[in-house]
Amino acid sequence: MKTTLHINRAIRQFLVLTVISAATATASAQTSQAIGEMTFENPALEPTSVATGTANGAEYRFSNVTPQMDAIMTITGRSSSQVVINNLDLTGNGFNKAFQPQIRYNNGNINSAGSWWIEFQFQFVNKGTKLPAQMSEFHVTGLDIDGNGSRLREWDAFYGGASYTLENNSQLTVANLLGTLNLPLLNGKQFLGSQSDRNNIDTAATDVMTTVKYTNTSTMVIRLGVTTTGSASNANRMYSVWFKNFAYIAPISTLPVKLTAFNASLAKDKVNLKWETASEINVSHFELERSTDGVNFSQAAMVFSYGAADTKANYAYSDNVASFQVPVVYYRLRSVDIDGKSEISETRIIRLAKDQANSISLLTYPNPVMNELRVTVPNNWQNKQTVFELFNANGQIASRKATTGCNQTETINTSNLAPGFYIVRVSCDGQTAQQKIVKH
Repeated sequence: MKTTLHINRAIRQFLVLTVISAATATASAQTSQAIGEMTFENPALEPTSVATGTANGAEYRFSNVTPQMDAIMTITGRSSSQVVINNLDLTGNGFNKAFQPQIRYNNGNINSAGSWWIEFQFQFVNKGTKLPAQMSEFHVTGLDIDGNGSRLREWDAFYGGASYTLENNSQLTVANLLGTLNLPLLNGKQFLGSQSDRNNIDTAATDVMTTVKYTNTSTMVIRLGVTTTGSASNANRMYSVWFKNFAYIAPISTLPVKLTAFNASLAKDKVNLKWETASEINVSHFELERSTDGVNFSQAAMVFSYGAADTKANYAYSDNVASFQVPVVYYRLRSVDIDGKSEISETRIIRLAKDQANSISLLTYPNPVMNELRVTVPNNWQNKQTVFELFNANGQIASRKATTGCNQTETINTSNLAPGFYIVRVSCDGQTAQQKIVKH
């Protein structure tokens, strides 16, 4: 149990960051070098920080993480104001060389099911400067991702990684995440632990750890959080980011299925769901999950895989929604292998409102948007040639996308757009619909 009441026994989770090699950036050249363990001690508030203490926007420098490099850590956000940082970097417990925040929800009590988190951004820079130290490769490992033995489950989220590793008998559940609060290009992975409480820290407990590999970057973002299925009284957690590598026993680099497409379209009273895989190794089945609020999902159907294959495989399922009384339904696909590990696809959105079926209004989500905007078009525009345009406040085209066979919901990349107001305009068969959005 991770509480501050018994702090020596409370250390349950370690994020391990090992830099394999790094490029020390200069104005004229970069030099790669192997870097071992880093040291995160004595954080000092940056003079240019926009906030102080542990408020959002507070920026701290960890000097001399290596002889040539510093690390600047920024508190980029949190799920709500009830999530507070009791201590930015605990010492005397765990490992002093590690970054060890102590995070609490409310007064340590959670009264209902929910999820909360704190987000941190790390920028590795040349010593004494803010010039990025571009790294060719490094790894971040989350250790002992477990629960409290009851309703509380911890999770670690890593953004911007190139791949990840799980043990054969991993107890973690993996889900895709959209961009971070301030870096919308950095999509990530969430690793959710089981409810069981593991005693002590054991680097051989590879079933509750994961490693994320980063390449050619000087930036990493993590979220440290908790999910509960009901009330919990020990929502006061200590986390540790330890810059040191560990070896796995029989690791798996990725899940044994490569999903290349997942689409959803509405045809009368049925939602047709189709997906394609490029390869399947030891895949058990697929679970189609459905939600009416975009947050709480339940299983709508299970489809068994074709089995081991190194070529493309196509699947389809129709979901009858004739009795649904909601305007919008959300779908996602969970791929499950024979060892129980799973990965979740991106979410697809279907608009069901009968009175809007033939209108030329748009549904956009999320709004405000960060890096990906989903636009739902009228039913009679599906499978037709459609043009999506984004105009900035000056009336100039900021983005354009054309499709010959439009899905009911299409995704537009907005990660390169400057913050501000935009107009989304969609055209099909001489008809046009538009809506105002905000880009953060």
